[in-house]
Amino acid sequence: MTHLPNTILSSQQHRDFLKQEALAQLEFFAASHCPSGGFYSLDHDGSAIPNTPQELHATTRMVHCSSLASIAGWSQGEAMVDHGINFLLEHHKDSTHGGYFWSADHRGAQDDKKLAYGHVFVLLAAASATAAGHPDAPKLLEDIDHVLDQRFWDEGRGLFKEEWSRDWQPISRYRGMNANMHGLEALMSAYEATGRAKYLERSGRIIDFFVGQIAPTENWRIPEHYDETWQFDRAYEGNPMFRPRGTTPGHSLEISRLLLQFYELSGGARPDLIESAKQLADTALRDAWDNDAGGIFYTLNFDGSPDRRDRYWWPVTEAIGAMAAFLKLDPSAEYSEWYQKLWDVAGRLFIDHERGGWYPEVDAEGQVVSQQFAGKPDLYHSLQAALLPLTPSVSNAYRDLNEVLSQSQPDRSSI
Repeated sequence: MTHLPNTILSSQQHRDFLKQEALAQLEFFAASHCPSGGFYSLDHDGSAIPNTPQELHATTRMVHCSSLASIAGWSQGEAMVDHGINFLLEHHKDSTHGGYFWSADHRGAQDDKKLAYGHVFVLLAAASATAAGHPDAPKLLEDIDHVLDQRFWDEGRGLFKEEWSRDWQPISRYRGMNANMHGLEALMSAYEATGRAKYLERSGRIIDFFVGQIAPTENWRIPEHYDETWQFDRAYEGNPMFRPRGTTPGHSLEISRLLLQFYELSGGARPDLIESAKQLADTALRDAWDNDAGGIFYTLNFDGSPDRRDRYWWPVTEAIGAMAAFLKLDPSAEYSEWYQKLWDVAGRLFIDHERGGWYPEVDAEGQVVSQQFAGKPDLYHSLQAALLPLTPSVSNAYRDLNEVLSQSQPDRSSI
């Protein structure tokens, strides 16, 4: 196995902190197990929020995270993966028309739209569960592979189309970067889990559009919203969580990490992607870092000025992941300083050190608020922030995570 460079990532004290942080999150979210199927949303204190349908991205993220945790040695991981896959197949899956409902509960579909955003997370869950050895995961992967091929992948464009009705009728002209970014993540994970070349080839096509064509013309800020001809719509404003107006610096940081993952998976054949990743990350941090109080503004105007100044947990976690990836490939002092600064603000503003989990949002004074989110959302972003820096490579996280949580660690008091 490749060794980590001599940076904070190789510090035993920091590695102990990361492992204990991951375990604290997993222990907190173990309470999300719902006996009637799927997973509860959890309040700040870890109690279940009742009567909340499970959205597809939340179910699949729990399967993905539980799979990573199972590979890493968490004792409850296998049971959580099994529970989540059962709910996917029995309640989210449309046995009549195929595909997966956006939200469901134990009674069945509550919102029967078919969204690319949710379906690419099914691929991510299936890939991770396959890597974890779940017996039903290969069948799930084959099913979602077929659905994505038939309904969402636009071979002419090399991008994912966005949304359909239950019976696969188009319901809008909208196309989005967010679903394609998570599609990139899922495709590369599926490549790591299966070795199928088409997943890496499609990843490259998504990168070629958003990073090769769009980002350089927009000063390394990537527009989120497009029409069916893939012309971006600067006036668009939709769901404030999934489709906010303007640009989203957290997504630039996420794409930055994914570019480095693609670079490594493709054997270093695209060295230009390292510079592109730096441009995206540097621009996002320069534009969106709150110099007064720390944290990353949620959205920006197209000139890079802040639009929504709310500070959420997930852009910080994605910045941590990006800085860790840079440190593995280019252990510079600048990225080390950012990495430590990001963990510092995570500890000050977002991590609930007493009860576990991360608060999702704070106001201008750094006080926890509940405006956009109810309770503590799924652990996908924050768990990856703790687990991915532990691996020596940017890619092959499945292999590299093997049993990293199975050893007891002394404390989590310091980064």
